Amino acid sequence: MSSSVFTASSLFLRTLSRAGITHAFVNWGSDHPALLEELERQRVESGTLETTPTVVTCPNEMVALSAAQGYAQATGRIAAVIVHVDVGTQALAGAVHNVDRSRTPVFIYAGASAFSAHGEHKGTRNEWIMWIQDIPDQTAIVRQYMRHTAQIHSAITVEKTVKRALQIATSEPKGPVYLWARREAMEEEVSSALLDDIQDTKGWPAVEPPALSAFAARTIATALLEAKSPLIITSHLGRSTEAVSALTSLASLLAIPVINSCPSTVNLPFSHSSYTGVTFLSPGSHWEGLKSADVILVIDSDLPWITGNDRPHDNARVFIVDGADPLRVNIGTWHIEAEMICRADAFTALTQLSDTVTASTNEAVDLQARVGERRKLVEATHAKLVEILEQAETATPYALPALDDKSPQYTFSVPTLIGVLRRSIEAMTPSKGENILYLNESISNYPAVWMGLRTEQPGCVLSSGGSSLGWGLGAAVGASLGCRTVGNLGALHTKGRDLIVVIVGDGSFMFGVPSSAYWMARRYETPFLTIVLNNGGWKSPKLSMLGVHPTGHGSAVPGTQLSVGFGPDTPDFSQIAVAASAGWAWGARIGGDAWGESKSSSELLTDLQRTIKDAIRVVSEEKRCAVVDCVLESI
Repeated sequence: MSSSVFTASSLFLRTLSRAGITHAFVNWGSDHPALLEELERQRVESGTLETTPTVVTCPNEMVALSAAQGYAQATGRIAAVIVHVDVGTQALAGAVHNVDRSRTPVFIYAGASAFSAHGEHKGTRNEWIMWIQDIPDQTAIVRQYMRHTAQIHSAITVEKTVKRALQIATSEPKGPVYLWARREAMEEEVSSALLDDIQDTKGWPAVEPPALSAFAARTIATALLEAKSPLIITSHLGRSTEAVSALTSLASLLAIPVINSCPSTVNLPFSHSSYTGVTFLSPGSHWEGLKSADVILVIDSDLPWITGNDRPHDNARVFIVDGADPLRVNIGTWHIEAEMICRADAFTALTQLSDTVTASTNEAVDLQARVGERRKLVEATHAKLVEILEQAETATPYALPALDDKSPQYTFSVPTLIGVLRRSIEAMTPSKGENILYLNESISNYPAVWMGLRTEQPGCVLSSGGSSLGWGLGAAVGASLGCRTVGNLGALHTKGRDLIVVIVGDGSFMFGVPSSAYWMARRYETPFLTIVLNNGGWKSPKLSMLGVHPTGHGSAVPGTQLSVGFGPDTPDFSQIAVAASAGWAWGARIGGDAWGESKSSSELLTDLQRTIKDAIRVVSEEKRCAVVDCVLESI
């Protein structure tokens, strides 16, 4: 056995480890010889076959980055992704958009072709691909999505280059960073003493969160105190579990209704009377109180309303608060009419507002009477919302439109399905449904799923935060690994979840590269339940068309003819997972053609309940993945 050689790659991995990065999601290539050698050195010398960071092999790069995103979202800890030169960087695909828009810190590293070709340096070019992969500006592939990009030039600068990138990634606006290096740079040999000198990130802290100015806090608090119909709109305030508590306190104090606009996190417990529901801003879907609100606090929301669909009154006082980017400088066109725009951390700002309101209650005219009346209205509105959801969940299975002379087929509504799922989880898990992590990529069914889950705990529902489909499956692998080994976001003293559930559309399932995701789930034993909402195609593009051409040529044709459908022969999605995991995953298909024989509605509902419970049991007791392909009414 050869003696150990230490390189810039040794310093690189040691720096990541000392910075607290426990997992690296990797897809190796010809640019990584020194990294592979260093990892094997660690295994040999430790005698445990373990490495730091832990390496997670990912057969697909988008799945790798989605897994790192899910890991960070579920734990609050940054992970690393390592990919192969320009082609691996390109293969990160839409996941780059998601980590950017969701403000998720991820450390991305890619190698690059060697710069020498005649043996001048260790790592010099020795394969034909190193010529065609040597492009003029590799970083340009992802630069506009990154918080920071840099090249590692030499071994001696590795530590500082990596720590600067991590410091930027974990400061607001949080997000991905991208480093790259030539082969020769990562092969540079160093003494073991340099390895021992690598320190933690003390001296490299993230930037402290900003607060409202005293004037802004007083102005906004006074407006809320004097308002007749105040309103709070948020989208992703729940990225901070502390902020959820602060929002709950302020909403309770003044009985202010809260709208979740295009949410990507749990921002307010469902049971709170201020919870008014969810909107993804389609025409007429906003809360009816938007138009009558006289003071609106928009806090951590990418888009509170679409002016052409639903909008507040022209005389409404609007205040915008965002902890990182209140002007959305990376969005080409964005504007919300506002009286005041503030850069302030949500938890800090809401705490300031609550303190100012509490100290000023004696000065507000008729405050108690106004708040008392508003509280009655808010509670009645919430009770009505719950009643509507209850009615939707009790809908029984129904017949699909008949096809030619075939026997009728049956399916169920999404609210019915989600209701069965939620109640089954509550009955079958130790926490009664409290310690569950849901990953929601249901797209055209977002509103029904968000409200149907009725979640209470901050951090228990996540979405991609962006618009590139395919996040859910990889994110589930990363979230499962993270929760099990590091801990749950907001409760780092606890590890693991009773259950992790991914809810995806059939389009999202295929975008998620299931052959890679379920292979990873099997390899790293990350069991999760997947619910596929199978409506036979891409419903969202059809809805987009109908939004512009409501009575056009395409308005009355089926999805397959419109080229957005997957029929008539759609995949059996559950069996894709079974095959990808070499038979380890469990799969079932319900609804539509899976319910062949004629049964009563009550019998079909019993079948649905039984299948969901079987799937939960497989995941929670047998520790295997389970996939339920739920055939809905086709687009």
